[in-house]
Amino acid sequence: MKMMSLTKTALPALVLAGGLASLTAGAALAATPESKGLEIAREIDRRDTGFGDSRTNLQMQLTNRQGEKSVRKLRLATLENTDPDAGDKSLTIFSYPRDIKGTAFLSFTKILDPDDQWLFLPALKRVKRISSANKSGPFVGSEFAYEDLVSFEVGKYSYKWLRDEACGDQECFVIERIPKYENSGYTRQFAWVDKEEYRIQKVDFYDRKETLLKTLVQSGFEQYLGKYWRPLKMVMQNHQTGKATTLIYSPYEFKVGINENDFTPNRLKRIR
Repeated sequence: MKMMSLTKTALPALVLAGGLASLTAGAALAATPESKGLEIAREIDRRDTGFGDSRTNLQMQLTNRQGEKSVRKLRLATLENTDPDAGDKSLTIFSYPRDIKGTAFLSFTKILDPDDQWLFLPALKRVKRISSANKSGPFVGSEFAYEDLVSFEVGKYSYKWLRDEACGDQECFVIERIPKYENSGYTRQFAWVDKEEYRIQKVDFYDRKETLLKTLVQSGFEQYLGKYWRPLKMVMQNHQTGKATTLIYSPYEFKVGINENDFTPNRLKRIR
């Protein structure tokens, strides 16, 4: 799934080209748990290929350990990259509250090379490049890390199918994903993928101490252009701090004419 991992999200991040047309075909080719996990990831990617570009508005709700909430408003634009050696581009712009209005985050997903990411802070009036060593840090105080906010690219992980099991009222594959890129804050992730539409329903993230750090739950999926599914709600729960971040999306618009000129670091200072 190519999402700003905000995904294609990401916000949140968050967030899984080739692929198989069905689980039946995948089972015939997947001789090992590793190859089956890889084929599931490829099918997730195949089903999200060809959307071109998209945009949406969203609300970010930050909840602290005491249950107190604060709200931010953002808009997100995504440009698909058809280059197999690179990922998608995304632009996130904050419009509320006033103290962070105009903050903009630009992300170019790579495969194994460090993702290119820039943050414009209006108070400082400068564009800050996010170093690869800081990708595991929190995105503007949320429970999403910078590395969660890149599009899903198959080559960024190694995979292993673990089991099939119920997830809510659906049947899901459970696969393990291990980041292959450097400086990840995660040692491994476990993803629940529904068998019918290959949508990621849930992801558990384990930190560098192999301890469960966060869980992402995606829900409210809507289909666009007769093919592309997007969750309209994402909840990232941090099990170690007791904090949570909820992203609530407006309906997406696709093929709106976004182009490469909209995704350059030099433009961040001029975005409103």
